Amino acid sequence: MLRSDLPSPAVAGFAKAGALLGRAGRNSKSKAPSIRVFPDALSAARAAAERLAAVLRQRGPRRLVLASGRTMAPVYRELARLHRSGRAPFSRCSTWNLDELVVAPEDPRSFRTFMEKHLFGKIDLARSRIHFLRGDAADRPRECERFERELARAGQPDLALVGIGVNGHVAYLEPSSALPPRTSPVRLSASTRRRLAEDGLEPVPREALTMGIETILQAREIVLVAVGEEKAGPLAAALNGRIMARLPASFLSLHPRLSVFADREAASLL
Repeated sequence: MLRSDLPSPAVAGFAKAGALLGRAGRNSKSKAPSIRVFPDALSAARAAAERLAAVLRQRGPRRLVLASGRTMAPVYRELARLHRSGRAPFSRCSTWNLDELVVAPEDPRSFRTFMEKHLFGKIDLARSRIHFLRGDAADRPRECERFERELARAGQPDLALVGIGVNGHVAYLEPSSALPPRTSPVRLSASTRRRLAEDGLEPVPREALTMGIETILQAREIVLVAVGEEKAGPLAAALNGRIMARLPASFLSLHPRLSVFADREAASLL
């Protein structure tokens, strides 16, 4: 487990790219992320979709790590629109989703269902190129190991699309004294479960499977999308405060190519 203010060797490796982690918190030499502020949430979603589309248009196989949730729905709507116009080709793309609830893939509450509704059902992405954790796996640790092996065989992801929770979580890495470095089963916090209930996911699962923080940081580029006033506090703390396991999203600032796409409300405290 990755503990507050103590880097594991893999995360510490990002120090060479200009992002240092120590007991004193954020180092003054850390490379600042790219922060783009937009007048509203839709503008931020469109810009994030444009960035993903630009990666998809690059030569060779493309590998994307994708997020679920209400923040991502408009991003995927815009990405599907770009796909229809020929500007976001998925034919050479493979995807891995950050997390999944402990439910069956066909369950209406699953993130697989969310992705099918908002993106996968609207693009030409082959089913064999979609990689998801199975929340209903009988042996969850083994399922997490399988997922990690698949991702490792495919090679370094080109981009990871992530959001930030109101409690500072990223993927389903909840605030804690230690974060799992690799894909692992986790228990959901009370605040996260309340948000899921607000989204209509009833009954709300108590557990999930999630990529670990080191797994996320392996991507060549990270795009963080944050919209709404309730994200202002956690976003400011993640970008400007101490790097610690009690604020999982703060570890994203270790990455040398972190880009933040925020609306004015979410960026109001930056």
